Amino acid sequence: MRRLVLTLVFLLSWSLAGAQETDEATGLVIDDGWQLVRIHCGGCHSHALVTGQRADRQTWLDIIRWMQATQNLWQFAPETEAGILDYLSANYPPQPNRRRAPIPPSLMPDPPGPPGPPDRVD
Repeated sequence: MRRLVLTLVFLLSWSLAGAQETDEATGLVIDDGWQLVRIHCGGCHSHALVTGQRADRQTWLDIIRWMQATQNLWQFAPETEAGILDYLSANYPPQPNRRRAPIPPSLMPDPPGPPGPPDRVD
């Protein structure tokens, strides 16, 4: 019975989320430009790094520029870069509340004070 309930909850959440078809091998949403991301991004790192991120178009571009400046990512032809950015910004946009809420100050430990003399045990 529990399995049935979990299956129904999964199917309901899947249908409410837009029921996007994903590629079984990569986990990427199948949409215009997904193969560009599969080829160019998956050549260096797991596709899970892509699917686990959410960003607007400018932030995706900033990520690409950082990888080009620091990780030896090659330069893309303008139409290839546009296709990658179109795909990423459409299928992996920012989402509110993706991170946990900050820990309330009342639950944070006191900051460490200056070290005092060591306790003497005789």
